[in-house]
Amino acid sequence: MASDSRTRFSDRVEDYVRYRPSYPSDVLDTLRNECGLTASSTIADIGAGTGILSQLFLLNGNTVYAVEPNEPMRRAAIVWLGGNSKFHAVAGSAEEATLAAASMDFVTVAQAFHWFNRARAKTEFTRILRPNGWVVLLWNDRDETSTLFARDYEQLLVTFGKDYLQVKHRNISESDIAEFFQPAPVRVRRFSTSQDFDLDGLLGRLRSSSYVPAPGQRNHDEIMQSARDLFARYQVGGIVRMEYDTVMYYGQIA
Repeated sequence: MASDSRTRFSDRVEDYVRYRPSYPSDVLDTLRNECGLTASSTIADIGAGTGILSQLFLLNGNTVYAVEPNEPMRRAAIVWLGGNSKFHAVAGSAEEATLAAASMDFVTVAQAFHWFNRARAKTEFTRILRPNGWVVLLWNDRDETSTLFARDYEQLLVTFGKDYLQVKHRNISESDIAEFFQPAPVRVRRFSTSQDFDLDGLLGRLRSSSYVPAPGQRNHDEIMQSARDLFARYQVGGIVRMEYDTVMYYGQIA
């Protein structure tokens, strides 16, 4: 991981925990049906953050090693999930997971692959996976175009975000992902999910993004006021809906 990626969410942890979306149960269904996921499978959740994907696997009965280099995010995951004996927080990274060789059935990555040194991560994933293990890359792709709210929210980020266009995960192409899995094929599945927000929720979701200016930074007041205006324009019954396309790439690299 680039050094900036290990620290840029440190001041976003509380909002990240409260306002980031989870992943649909279709993820588990697909991995059960196509990849042999069972409750006894061991998961390395790389770049686990506050544990959003880890929690999904814990609910499935899996043992999860949540590998996260950012200490505040790792602490938040421990507070949330540490009461589960199958949850293990690990101070590591995609390039140095600090897990035993051939010890994992699945390596999962949610919302983090675009921060990795891909060549080093592939070497490390191959090292820690058991034979016939699986790599699963997940993103919740926020809808940017299908509604006026979605389009205006996207424009708000383009206008006021610090480095939004530089760091957004869509800068990773499908050919980049296919190259990561080569010579093995990569499979793709897409699922739909959404979040409903009141005004406080929408502002919290906005603040959870690392490219949104923090208090005291240039354009902070402008982006927050624009979000309030956006909510007033599009809310129905005090709620706006944010739609996502959950995209899952998965395959066997070891």
